[in-house]
Amino acid sequence: MKPCISEATTLPATFAEDVAAFADTGWPAMEVWLTKLETHLQSHSTEETKALLLEKNILLAAASYQGGLLLSQGEARKVHFDHFKRRLTICQEFGIPTMLLVADFAQRVDGTSLERAIVSLKQAGQWAAGFNVRLALEFRGSDTFCSCLDTALSLVEQANEPNVGVNLDVFHYYKGPSKFEDLERLTPGNLAFVQFSDVAGVPRELATDSDRVMPGEGDFRLDCILDKLKLIGYDSFISLELMNPVLWQSKTTQVAELGLTALRRFIPSPE
Repeated sequence: MKPCISEATTLPATFAEDVAAFADTGWPAMEVWLTKLETHLQSHSTEETKALLLEKNILLAAASYQGGLLLSQGEARKVHFDHFKRRLTICQEFGIPTMLLVADFAQRVDGTSLERAIVSLKQAGQWAAGFNVRLALEFRGSDTFCSCLDTALSLVEQANEPNVGVNLDVFHYYKGPSKFEDLERLTPGNLAFVQFSDVAGVPRELATDSDRVMPGEGDFRLDCILDKLKLIGYDSFISLELMNPVLWQSKTTQVAELGLTALRRFIPSPE
């Protein structure tokens, strides 16, 4: 398994600032926050940006995130899919292999909505395949739709596209109704990406993204999840994703350095 850091962890910084800070502190890869990259490309060419990444020796492991695809209808659906296709072009240009996809928020989901979500996920996977991109469906623990790992895996299975898997965000795994036995359904084929964080001293029902702390500083049983990942042979990236406003006030290099030290407790450097 390989360490990766999400740009959400240093959200106030620009794309170029993130690249420089992550490289200076020893990160080999980053999870792109697509809005940052899109903003960067407004004033920098693709060639300049590729040269920057090459100079800093930073790999773009994944891109976050795309929403609005599963339940939207009519003109809204067209707008979301057009946006999705533009972002697929960016991923293809920069060789970003994975894009995270989040399920739409819904007050209520019935059988028709579920069928629509499966069809839309299948279509999204087919579009992404044309750009050589894999989709990682993220469940969110507090949502009314796709709030647990079991549901996300079921949607992926029913979509039945080889380039569509799940994103295992341990924050949402522990916050929501996911169960330990849900991990038994993970395979190298259906697990597309992993995000790590921790939460300390906050009831799960009340935990928010801003409560995320460095792995190992909270109450999550991360070792159990790592054991399962090792068992199924997962050898790709584990991304540090912290959306903590306190960290956002610190220097980008400081956050990046502390983050790599924390994640290395779980993913030691190869000897």
